[in-house]
Amino acid sequence: MTEVAQVQMRSGYAASRLIRGGWQLAGGHGAVEAARAAADMVAFYDAGITTFDCADIYTGVEEIYGEGLRLLADQRGAEAAARVRIHTKYVPDFSALATLSAADVRRIITRSCVRLGRERLDLVQFFWWSGAVPGMVDAVGHLADLQAEGLIDRIGVTNFDQDQIADLSARADIVSAQVQFSVLDRRPKGDFARWCAANDVAVICYG
Repeated sequence: MTEVAQVQMRSGYAASRLIRGGWQLAGGHGAVEAARAAADMVAFYDAGITTFDCADIYTGVEEIYGEGLRLLADQRGAEAAARVRIHTKYVPDFSALATLSAADVRRIITRSCVRLGRERLDLVQFFWWSGAVPGMVDAVGHLADLQAEGLIDRIGVTNFDQDQIADLSARADIVSAQVQFSVLDRRPKGDFARWCAANDVAVICYG
């Protein structure tokens, strides 16, 4: 296994500096060679990429990663598979936001565990479609309850601004914020990045 720099997001939780994304593997983008994509996880691991990103709404990707973890355990050992971090997202259906219940949240988180073949999710990145619809603080609170039960290790967010993250932080310990950030899109640089640093929220970039 090649060594790739690890980023300490919080005490006791590190991720590889480079994260393999899974959005492009979603079934909605056309035919995907699921078996090949799963097998590729072993090659990524050997190259030192030990953190993978997916979402419950990326059709088929949690299942691909689950199979990849099984292949990794078979070929490199159970310790290697345990070393891998899977960052998935919890994205409730837009039509369900106004009526979302604790049971709804538990059902999706449990489904992600089954798909990935793990008893606990490493990092759940929470998304809420519209700030105009109330309930996002309650929803992240349901995630915090599942974290207390041991179904979730860490909670992050994706595509929230700093004021929204501050609101969510009143109900859950938010360890990371995933945002679009690249040489072409530098919007998070500045106030957002400074606020995250001051509040111990790691910034995870995509783009």
